[in-house]
Amino acid sequence: MPAARSDRLRRWLRESWAQIREPGDVAELARLAVLATVVGAVTGVAAASFRLLLDDAARLRDELIAWGHLRWWGILLVLLACGAATALAATLVHRVDPHAEGSGIPRVEAVIEGPTEPGSARILPVKYVGGLLSIGAGLALGREGPCVQMGGNTAIVVARLSRSSRDHLQILVAGGAAAGLATAFSAPIAGGVFVLEELVKRFEPRTTLATLIATASGFASAHLLLGDLGTELDTIAFRPPSFGQAGWVLAVGLLCGVLGVGYNALVMGGLRLADTSRIPVEVRAAAIGIGIGAVAWFAPWLVGPGGNLTQSALLGQGTLGVVLGVLVVRVVLGVVSYAALTPGGLFAPMLVLGSHLGLAVGIVADQLDPHAPEAAGLALIGMAAFFTAASARRSPASSWPRR
Repeated sequence: MPAARSDRLRRWLRESWAQIREPGDVAELARLAVLATVVGAVTGVAAASFRLLLDDAARLRDELIAWGHLRWWGILLVLLACGAATALAATLVHRVDPHAEGSGIPRVEAVIEGPTEPGSARILPVKYVGGLLSIGAGLALGREGPCVQMGGNTAIVVARLSRSSRDHLQILVAGGAAAGLATAFSAPIAGGVFVLEELVKRFEPRTTLATLIATASGFASAHLLLGDLGTELDTIAFRPPSFGQAGWVLAVGLLCGVLGVGYNALVMGGLRLADTSRIPVEVRAAAIGIGIGAVAWFAPWLVGPGGNLTQSALLGQGTLGVVLGVLVVRVVLGVVSYAALTPGGLFAPMLVLGSHLGLAVGIVADQLDPHAPEAAGLALIGMAAFFTAASARRSPASSWPRR
């Protein structure tokens, strides 16, 4: 058996070496590695600074709300600020480069696959500034989508400046996307694997090498700005569910599957309404921003990407009423925020929904079954299950919200 494994390994190495040699020599591979390093380093700095500025924007929003509560007209200032920021973000997308709208991950995927042209270098600044405005205003959007597209666009700029082939451009785009996602979630290995599995859909040697190099380079450069990134989310110690508790785990999976599909349908429905609406983009975005500002005025902890909400769920905190209330409100905020057509991702909001659905099942289970799994464990399972359901493909040509 060991000999058979050794033969398979040698065969795979020979095939991989042949694939590397096909388009050129080792010097060409070294050039690709250098370019991937540059792409990753620039992406890491962009994503890290984006992350820091978003933290500053959230802090500024909270301080403005606290200051506004001391004045009778303070709510008007908060609503105006949120509405103006969202409208400006939508204006940048609508007037400067529409390809910067939404998450941007499906567009990166289309560039990697080949049928879509790389696009303009304007995507990067529009995504960066527009994302700061929209997410900073409190919209229920994540930073991971913008980081992925900024990484992909950085790769396009580097590929054009270095006069790389279209084949190498696509490889570098995959590397830039992986570097952006790795920095956004503080997960270098997961970022690279996700891009290879979901966007590239193959583990071809050159692409894998460039992606991993870009990811490592991006994570290292981000470390210079952010310091020790640590983990994005923490969990408490809990006992893994036993086989006898499988029913509750299955219930979480089924509910997350249904809600994940339903959430996708709601997001797509919101986009269709936005696309067919006769209301100007800027006016519609301003109205959405004002609505988000109103929610932030009364419950500032409910708006934004929702990392604080996911963290509390993973710690098993909350009563059933509060958890279900957060779940309903965040579904509405997520759909409405994405319909504003501003830069922003779907990942972080989906983690909020999955973790809270799992936590709700855990709270119910704790009341009905003395041997039920711990609620925090079901929250973690729900987070993974909802993400899987919402990003599952229905067919090779379709995926979750394609923008």
